[in-house]
Amino acid sequence: MVTQNKRLLAGLLLWYVMLSLLPAYAPADRQFWLLSSILPALSVLVLVGTHRYLPLSPASYLLITLFLTLHTVGVRYTYAQVPAGAWLEQALPLGRNQYDRIVHFSFGFLLTYPIEELFRLTVPFRGWLLYYLPVMTVLGLSGLWEIIESWVARLVHPELGITYLGSQGDVWDAQKDMAAAMYGALLCTALLLLYRRPRMIRSVADSPR
Repeated sequence: MVTQNKRLLAGLLLWYVMLSLLPAYAPADRQFWLLSSILPALSVLVLVGTHRYLPLSPASYLLITLFLTLHTVGVRYTYAQVPAGAWLEQALPLGRNQYDRIVHFSFGFLLTYPIEELFRLTVPFRGWLLYYLPVMTVLGLSGLWEIIESWVARLVHPELGITYLGSQGDVWDAQKDMAAAMYGALLCTALLLLYRRPRMIRSVADSPR
């Protein structure tokens, strides 16, 4: 089992590295690709460095990799020009390329469980706090990401602002992105509660009175 987990984690890491390096030769916007890849790459380095001391479950690493995959595709084309989002825009009357919104929703939906698992491993909290804190963490990180995006766009390359922020003319883009992440986190939390509810009921029934 341990060997299988190591192989899985090595495969996920190799997948992310290859997916990140391949677009480097011909990204839609090289500077946008570079700026948008820094924080994810640093996050992967942290996960690799802490794996031995604070290992997450294979499911968490898989969810994190799925999110990083979606993000990497977005920065390959710039979020406003991702083909999948363009196809969706043609199929439905959405009015804009919604790929960036999908990724923000996935940020909440895919990363809430790994964050919840991290809290279970590191803090003594139990009960409702273990469901409340991951949602608030996702919302806080989403807001921090929007702030960092604005700093980078203004300080490094002001002319890249609209492309980098992916607003596509929407003045409420940052708030909608944060809301999408929150909705994803709430949906993940609801699914976790539904999945765990039978065990929680059995645990209460079996506890001594």
